[in-house]
Amino acid sequence: MVVLFGILQILTLVVLLALVYRPLGDYMARMFTTSKDLRVERGFYRVIGVDSDSEQSWRLYLRSVLIFSLVGVLLLYAMQRLQAVLPYSLGFPAIPEGLSFNTAASFVANTNWQSYSPDVTMGYAVQLGGLVVQNFLSVAVGIAVAIALIRGLAYRKSGTVGNFWVDLTRSSLRLLLPLSFIAAIILIAGGVIQNFNGFDSVATITGGSQSIPGGPVASQEAIKMLGNNGGGFYNANSSHPFENPTAWTNLFEIFLMLAIPFALTRTFGQMVGDKRQGTAILAVMASIFAVSLTAMTLFETLTGGAATRLAGGAMEGKEQRFGIWGSTLFASTSTLTSTGAVNSMHDSFTSLGGFMAMFNMMLGEVAPGGGGSGLYGMLILAIIAVFIAGLLVGRTPEYLGKKIGPREIKLASIYILITPTLALAGTALSFAIPAVRADVLKTSIFNPGLHGLSEVLYAFTSAANNNGSAFAGLTANTPWFNTALGVAMLLGRFLPIVFVLALAGSLAAQDKIPATAGTLPTHRPQFVGLLIGVSVLVTALTYFPVLALGPLAEGLH
Repeated sequence: MVVLFGILQILTLVVLLALVYRPLGDYMARMFTTSKDLRVERGFYRVIGVDSDSEQSWRLYLRSVLIFSLVGVLLLYAMQRLQAVLPYSLGFPAIPEGLSFNTAASFVANTNWQSYSPDVTMGYAVQLGGLVVQNFLSVAVGIAVAIALIRGLAYRKSGTVGNFWVDLTRSSLRLLLPLSFIAAIILIAGGVIQNFNGFDSVATITGGSQSIPGGPVASQEAIKMLGNNGGGFYNANSSHPFENPTAWTNLFEIFLMLAIPFALTRTFGQMVGDKRQGTAILAVMASIFAVSLTAMTLFETLTGGAATRLAGGAMEGKEQRFGIWGSTLFASTSTLTSTGAVNSMHDSFTSLGGFMAMFNMMLGEVAPGGGGSGLYGMLILAIIAVFIAGLLVGRTPEYLGKKIGPREIKLASIYILITPTLALAGTALSFAIPAVRADVLKTSIFNPGLHGLSEVLYAFTSAANNNGSAFAGLTANTPWFNTALGVAMLLGRFLPIVFVLALAGSLAAQDKIPATAGTLPTHRPQFVGLLIGVSVLVTALTYFPVLALGPLAEGLH
């Protein structure tokens, strides 16, 4: 019965995603190609001095992204430091400098890593005016960058890749706001709370008292999932009954995480003028997702020792209302989409189940990845795949009529190397610097040995890939982790964007060349298989040595 219910959940999810795939993908394609502005958009452009009819070079587009994001970091940092004097602070004091930096970097970078307990640290002003605002804007930035790369592939002999301010505005006003409003209403109907009650004291059945926090949760939960953000209103995140009350709200939240990233493949096909290209990318993403979900579910069901098997699976750290299948479906989705939300504690997963959550992030979160970032990550891998195929047949590689020359492959290669470098360097420095190592072992790690290494590796992998989930056994609210993870999140977000936009500019400047008999078709099963292989070999295997020291060694111990 448990297996049947789990399979029905997956089939329901597939049906829901299939129903919205075409209309949502086509809507986003029209949204980013139309020349018509809404009245509210025209008013906003006048205020900020933007000509919506003019496009930007990739350098100007990049400059706009970086300046906008820098302002976001500074404003969010200031709000946290001034929390004590803000309205609806609930009496909470100002947030310390290191934690404020880490949180500001986290939410602007679409990571939403939380080194604190939100419900006892932040008042409503910071939650709503700071964190929720960045939940909208950070994913809008990711979508905008993905659209710029698509334009690079679609344009001919162009010196521009679009207008960042227009893309950002349309993503926020036409896509994220209306969908989040609908999602919030559905979540409220499902039992997610939405109020400004503060803390209520209630009597328990044992005669004691308990403080129950309220809050505007549903509105934050909607964009948290829809925008692949992941930062919870409560410390328990989506395992908290006020954020995720029932099995069907759990499935709905999973659907929200996947809807936009998968639909963007349809948008890609529409904008490049070949829907088959979008279908091929979708097939790669769906195949990787299916294999990852199957592996994690098997590991949590069949491994973990005799006691675990007698109990029917590894239920430690999981909610009874979701079960193993609902937990692994959520965990696979959140770590493959850069959402980082959790409805179960990944630190309590079996060694190999936790390995799969880590492995999902190490793939680059491209199946289907976060809003925008998953698509542009997969397109980078597609460019590397056609380059490898070109080497095998002795031809100049091409993708969608654009030649992939030395400049393009250098930009793609550097993009691939950024997050492994950050994750592995951060992990290594945590143990290589004597003073840092002593603090990490004494303060942060409560599970020394192989699992302790896995916790630190998971933290830097999550930060560098802008995921935000954690092996929660690690205490990360320390000077070292607040600083190092904050830097890793910022570099892991914005360094790749530099090379994505440079690649978009390089491709946009080219003319399209006609396909010949020697052109590799990039819409057929042969290319889908090649791209799946490249996705695994080029990205995840970079981490294999350190995985062998951590979760793999722990699982085989």
